[in-house]
Amino acid sequence: MPGRWPPGRWTLRTRVTVAATVVVGVLLAAGAVGFYAVLRHAVYGSLRDRGEQAVTALAQTVGSTDPHGPAVLRPSDTGFPLLQVQDDKGRVLAASPEIAGRPAIVTLHPDAGHPTLTRKVTVAHEEVYVVAMRVHARDGWRVVYAGAPMPGYLHSRAYFTVLLVLAVPLGLLLVAVSVSLAVRRALRPVRRMSAELAEVTGSGPGRMRRVTVPASHDEIAQLASSVNVTLHRLERTVMRQRQFVGDVSHELRSPLTGLRAQLEVALEHPEDEDWPEVARCALNDADRLQRIVTDLLLLAKLDAGVPLGREPVDLGDLAQQEGGRVRRVPVDISVEQGVVVLGARGALLRLITNLLDNAARHARSRVLITVVTSGSEAVLTVEDDGEGIPRADRDRVFQRFQRLAEGRKRDTGGSGLGLPISRDIAQAHGGTLVIADTKIGARLVLTLPKAP
Repeated sequence: MPGRWPPGRWTLRTRVTVAATVVVGVLLAAGAVGFYAVLRHAVYGSLRDRGEQAVTALAQTVGSTDPHGPAVLRPSDTGFPLLQVQDDKGRVLAASPEIAGRPAIVTLHPDAGHPTLTRKVTVAHEEVYVVAMRVHARDGWRVVYAGAPMPGYLHSRAYFTVLLVLAVPLGLLLVAVSVSLAVRRALRPVRRMSAELAEVTGSGPGRMRRVTVPASHDEIAQLASSVNVTLHRLERTVMRQRQFVGDVSHELRSPLTGLRAQLEVALEHPEDEDWPEVARCALNDADRLQRIVTDLLLLAKLDAGVPLGREPVDLGDLAQQEGGRVRRVPVDISVEQGVVVLGARGALLRLITNLLDNAARHARSRVLITVVTSGSEAVLTVEDDGEGIPRADRDRVFQRFQRLAEGRKRDTGGSGLGLPISRDIAQAHGGTLVIADTKIGARLVLTLPKAP
C-alpha cells in the first residue's frame, strides 16, 4: 500500500534474514569492542600492579644505598627492565643496563598528594609504560622510574580496527547466507501447500484435494494438518450445499409441477371443470410452496447466525399453549411450573410445534409432552406411541429434506425440514435436541439452559 515501510513489502525469508543479520552484526560489533576494552583494562591493570611492585622495590634500594652510575640498577622479576633514578633537578643519577647513558625517559613529579604517577611515553620509537615514585635518599630527594614496553596488541589499534572491519562483514555474510538457506528450507513445505491450495477450487468430480503434511512434527506440520481439517470441513459444507440445492429444487419442483399440471388440464376443457375445486387444489399446492419457502428463510437466518431476540420465556406455558391445539391424536401435558429460559419466544414456539406435529403424525393413539427442571437445565420431552425411529436413522432425520419411508406414507405433503429446523433453533439457544431410547414409539428430548 502507498506509504508503507519498504520491509513490509519484503518476503518473510528476506525479513528474517535481514533481522538475523542485523542482530548478529550488532552483537559482533559490541562483542569485539567489549573484548578490546576488557583486554585493554586487564593489561593496564596488570602493568600498573607490576609497575608499582617494581618501583617500590627500586625505591627501597635507593632509599638505603642511593646508587649512582649507569648500569648499576638491576631489574627485578616484575617485567619492568627500564629503571632510572633522577634528582630533583631532573639529572639522571643511575639507570639499568637497558637505558644506560640515555637522558631522562620522562619528567614526572610525584608529591605527597600523588606519591605514585603513571604515564605512557615513547623511548627509542617504542611505547613504554612508566611508573614514578618520589623517595628520600641520603643526599636528598630522588624520583625513581620503572618502565616496561607496552604489549604489541595495545598499540596496534589500527590493525585491530582493520581486522574488525574485515571480520565482521565476512561473519555477517556467512550468517545471512546460512539464515537465508535455513529459512528457505523451512518454508519449502509452506510453498508446496500454497501451490496445492491454489489448485483447490471446490468444484469438479471426485474428492477435494488435500495439502501435503511434512514428515516433521513441527509447527509447519501442524499447520498442514489444520489446513487439511479445514479443507475437509469445506468439502463437507460444499457437498451439503450441493445436496441442499438439489433437494430444494426437487421439493419445489413437485408442488410446482402438480400445480402446473392441474391448471393445464383445467384449461384444456374449461367448460367441464369445477373451478372452485381447481382453485382449492391450487391453493393447497401454493400453501405447501409457502411453507417450504418460509422454512428455507428460517434456515437461512439460522445458518447466517442472525441473532435471535432473548427474553425470559416460560417453557411450560409454551408447552401448554401448543399442546392444547386440536390434533389427530390427543396430547397429554405434564409441565413443571417456573421453568424459565432465555430465548426467542416465536422460535421456541415453532420448535415445540414442529415436535408435536411430528409426533402426532406418527403416533397411534397419544402424544405426551413434559417439561421439567434438571439442575441448571430445562428439559422438554415429546413422546409418541408410533413406530419409532430406528437407531440407524436417528442422525438422518435431522438432515434437511430427509424423510423416512414410513413418514412419506403417512404424509406426502411434508418437506422434511421440521426436525432440522428444530435442532438448529435449539443449538441457536445453546441447547441440544436428541432422540432418546424408549420402549415404544419415539422420544425427542430438548435441553436448554435455564435463565439465571
